[in-house]
Amino acid sequence: MATAEQKIIQYLHEAHATERALIRVLQTQIAVAPRGSHRDGLEAHLQQTHSHARRVRRRLSQLGDGPNVIGFGVGVAQTVVGQTLALGKTPLDLLRGSNREEKVLKNAKDACASEALEVATYTAIQDVAKSVGDSATARLAASIRTDEKRMLDRLLREIPKLADAVLAAAEGGSYELSETGAADAARAATRKARSKARRTKARASRSARQARKVPGVARAEGQLKGAIAKEGELPIPRYGRLTVAEIIEKLDGLPQVELAKIDSYERLHEKRSTVLSRIESLRRREPLPGYDELDVGEVRSVLDRADEKRAREIASYERAHKQRASVLDAAERELSTA
Repeated sequence: MATAEQKIIQYLHEAHATERALIRVLQTQIAVAPRGSHRDGLEAHLQQTHSHARRVRRRLSQLGDGPNVIGFGVGVAQTVVGQTLALGKTPLDLLRGSNREEKVLKNAKDACASEALEVATYTAIQDVAKSVGDSATARLAASIRTDEKRMLDRLLREIPKLADAVLAAAEGGSYELSETGAADAARAATRKARSKARRTKARASRSARQARKVPGVARAEGQLKGAIAKEGELPIPRYGRLTVAEIIEKLDGLPQVELAKIDSYERLHEKRSTVLSRIESLRRREPLPGYDELDVGEVRSVLDRADEKRAREIASYERAHKQRASVLDAAERELSTA
């Protein structure tokens, strides 16, 4: 025959299974709920429910009970909240069979039943725990019961507004599907994916920039890119429509990696000797590996430590390629004091 202590563990397992099941239910209800106070309440309670599940699981561990000692798990989820779990369908399923307003109202009524069940569950746990002197479990049950009672009261206040929405929908005033939690979640996921893509691209750019500081890497990278590039991917816009003179004019100022890219592309397509000769004359050694990747501040830092020979190399290369006035001025100042 089960002792009172074993009953506490049993009831805590039931409560934990209920909380875990209701997480899925709340998620699906949020997915079809329009923006407003009702969805705000569901979203806040979803976070509470996650917390309740963790707190109950922690109390079970403190009582020396592992996840599978009594083995309620799936069985409890099926028996205690079987009816509630029936709501755990995809948002599309939840919209079938009635208009959206009707479904949201029905979900709210089902949620009231679920909250009442939880209030009763934690009331029983508190009473049994008090009877055996388990004050920690009694306090836990009382705290969670307060949250569940507060949510039940909130749902009951929302019911009249949701019922009014049903009547408004009957007269053609239905809310937009784009305002549901599922639509908002999809937009949030898209924003997150775009943000991740930007971060990935930035990391790749930093890695490439660092790699080009190794001698020969920039040229090899450009040659490879040019061999597979389409015209629109070249650093000179409308490349195929320009005359040789126009291309040569635009070659000045390009970094080594871009010159190598155009060289490779030109050799595979037009093979114009004048263009290739000009590229070859511009494809000179950088003053230091990765120079084309340095910004103005970084070049100035190099100049601060450079000797006269390095300063002249930087000034010469800068005039032929980058043509940044501030860098040229800094180089000239270094040369004047050398």
